Amino acid sequence: MRRDLFDEEHLLFRETVREFMAREVVPHHARWEKDGIVPREVWKKAGEVGMFGFSVPEEYGGAGITDFRYNAVIVEEIIRNGASGLGFSLHNDVVAPYLVDLTDEEQKRRWLPGFASGELITAIAMTEPGAGSDLQGIRTTAVREGDHYLLNGQKTFITNGVNADLVIVVAKTDPAAGARGTTLLVVERGMDGFGHGRNLDKVGMKAQDTAELFFENVRVPVANRLGPEDGRGFFQLMDNLPQERLSIAVAAVAAAETVLEQTIEYCKGRQAFGRNIGSFQNTRFVLAELATETEIARHYVDKCIVALNAGELTVVDAAKAKWWTTELQTKLIDRCLQLHGGYGYMNEYPVAKAWLDSRVQTIYGGTTEIMKEIIGRSFGF
Repeated sequence: MRRDLFDEEHLLFRETVREFMAREVVPHHARWEKDGIVPREVWKKAGEVGMFGFSVPEEYGGAGITDFRYNAVIVEEIIRNGASGLGFSLHNDVVAPYLVDLTDEEQKRRWLPGFASGELITAIAMTEPGAGSDLQGIRTTAVREGDHYLLNGQKTFITNGVNADLVIVVAKTDPAAGARGTTLLVVERGMDGFGHGRNLDKVGMKAQDTAELFFENVRVPVANRLGPEDGRGFFQLMDNLPQERLSIAVAAVAAAETVLEQTIEYCKGRQAFGRNIGSFQNTRFVLAELATETEIARHYVDKCIVALNAGELTVVDAAKAKWWTTELQTKLIDRCLQLHGGYGYMNEYPVAKAWLDSRVQTIYGGTTEIMKEIIGRSFGF
């Protein structure tokens, strides 16, 4: 079925992104995988072609456009090139709403120009060693002392954690108040007591810097707090999670489409028992099932993008998109790897890398089980 999500300007932007990927990313990504990190210069080059800060107002260096379709274009092109090291979606899709919607004028002037240019790399620190899906269980604390907060705690699995210049840290300012005692603070590189831990050794996404972060008596200015001191940090997180989960769903469908296309081509050329393996009924049936499920997922996710742009995407809608598409992604890639036979297990074949990169999709941004819990609660049980 024809995809009608994008307008002409989005298609032109896609060409810009494709040219950038072909020139600045694809020739180098294998080396970044070995290095375990993407060079900071790549961020600046992406900023130069307008890949960051669509929703950032023009006076602060952004495009002043609130249209998630541009974000989706970037995610899709990154995934289709297997460039899992680029933490651009975390920057654009997850952090941007906080820095655009919750900042005051002085904070906007300080942070948004660098955000849009790629000179300031961002991260958000929610997860802790003992608190992942249960964000109310975080133990990082921020105690108000005059015009500063004294921040103490540890975060883990933080995307862009090594490169990050600005980190939005979720902390308890009133531990006795539960969810209503949470505040978001922006910690900047170089603050005393702020440490970037080791670059974590992951199963996949080898080029993406994912780190532990440590905060030991970090004096964070009150001027770096996002929003008023009303303990609403937890609810600010909940407001922005649907967009994060939709971004993950966009990546999941793009990965499924890419691997499916590669596998169909492989099956046309791979010979077994005197004919190509695509001529066997089992192969055709497997591919038919996967193609059908992927197209259905594509149209649901596109409808979610339209709903997000209209301000109508619900927490439940996003949860449905996130769990269904990521589970489909992992299933599809596993079955496509099987169709590749032994070659699918070789790293020189894209399906092998896609298999490794995909596994975390059903975990971060809220596990499949948490997504189902969110949906189940909506029934009023």
